[in-house]
Amino acid sequence: MTPEQSIWFAETFDALVSNVGLALLGKEHTVRLALTAMVAEGHLLLEDAPGTGKTSLAKALAATVQGSHHRIQFTPDLLPSDVTGVTIYDQSTHRFEFHPGPIFASVVLADEINRASPKTQAALLEVMEEGQITVDGVTHPVGRPFMVIATQNPIEQAGTYRLPEAQLDRFLIKTSLGYPDRASTIEILAGAKDRTTNLTPRITTQAVGTMADLAQTVHIDEVVLDYVARLIEATRDDSQTAIGASVRGGLALVRTAKVWAAAAGREYVIPDDVKDLAQPVLAHRLLLDTEAEFAGVTAIEILGRILETTAPPAVRVG
Repeated sequence: MTPEQSIWFAETFDALVSNVGLALLGKEHTVRLALTAMVAEGHLLLEDAPGTGKTSLAKALAATVQGSHHRIQFTPDLLPSDVTGVTIYDQSTHRFEFHPGPIFASVVLADEINRASPKTQAALLEVMEEGQITVDGVTHPVGRPFMVIATQNPIEQAGTYRLPEAQLDRFLIKTSLGYPDRASTIEILAGAKDRTTNLTPRITTQAVGTMADLAQTVHIDEVVLDYVARLIEATRDDSQTAIGASVRGGLALVRTAKVWAAAAGREYVIPDDVKDLAQPVLAHRLLLDTEAEFAGVTAIEILGRILETTAPPAVRVG
């Protein structure tokens, strides 16, 4: 990435954040994380109470990049074919035709994903990892960009199926929206309408692909890579974790750090980029041991301690 390209990237990224922010007031940091996941070609997991703006975020992202948006309400009786699509025999043409499911969209909101059966949850694994769906032996690409925003309700756990660690690992970032501050709440109440309907696209879906390719050319020094490696090793060695971050978690941290750096107008990654993203990228990948869970310890607290005790590179990078 050249300095000129990094300036264009940062200006474009800020324009996207501002546009989404017109629909999602007072949530700039979360919007930046969501756009980072999109440009890094990953997926987002939101753990939030109902009514915090999860659907608005998905619709605003799709509208901003001139893409399509589908919402899937996950329920216990949802079948995998309800998500991926189905092949139906057409008597007029005497041929089998594929009818795509709602997964074929730029931004897919998988609402309350943990309410569906494990079999239906597993239907998302291939498309989230490889960007394609295989039905009756035929592969169907979903296009680019493609992003799943899945939600979980942290309060109501009755009748839910906990996401297995293998599937949690497929989500690039996990975060929450939370409730807006009072000033933003008053502004939302004053409008009392869907703010996503008036959003105009800022870039095309092809331009998002260009940004994704460009972000991967951001330089990351070996000392920063060593810092990432020491962080994920520390999550495995911590006494309160049963399973730490995998190599996939380390790769996710590198991918997102490159986008974060480019969004700041830099063509190289600094340790602060890694520190900013360590918790949203790694926390959901940690499995705590039984004693720590009973004691009320959280993965966020463990990562906070690891970030404090793991020294970042002291040399200048970039």
